[in-house]
Amino acid sequence: QVQLVESGGGLVQAGGSLRLSCAASGRTFSSYYMGWFRQAPGKEREFVSGINSGGITRYADSVAGRFTISRDNAKNTVYLQMNSLKPEDTAVYYCAARPLFYSGSYYSYDYWGKGTQVTVSS
Repeated sequence: QVQLVESGGGLVQAGGSLRLSCAASGRTFSSYYMGWFRQAPGKEREFVSGINSGGITRYADSVAGRFTISRDNAKNTVYLQMNSLKPEDTAVYYCAARPLFYSGSYYSYDYWGKGTQVTVSS
């Protein structure tokens, strides 16, 4: 069982930055593939970024070059540094975990946080 708690969301102007954190419980955090997803009103939940236990990362095309994912296995925490934010980045951001390997499909993740709101004003 893994419990995930996100933090770091908020209101920021376009062009600004935010850093999201996701704290995980459980001894086997390092064995999980960690993903960040987001969901805007009226839209489907979409993959944003992911990282495996060895630090290999993936990004959605819409955020590549602006967002950076990282993880600290000693602290059971994964981060999402978001720079050059745009109004279209406005969404609830969720942290999720699945065993070992990458997936870009939200339904393949076993554990989810409750989400943190990110609002980017123009």
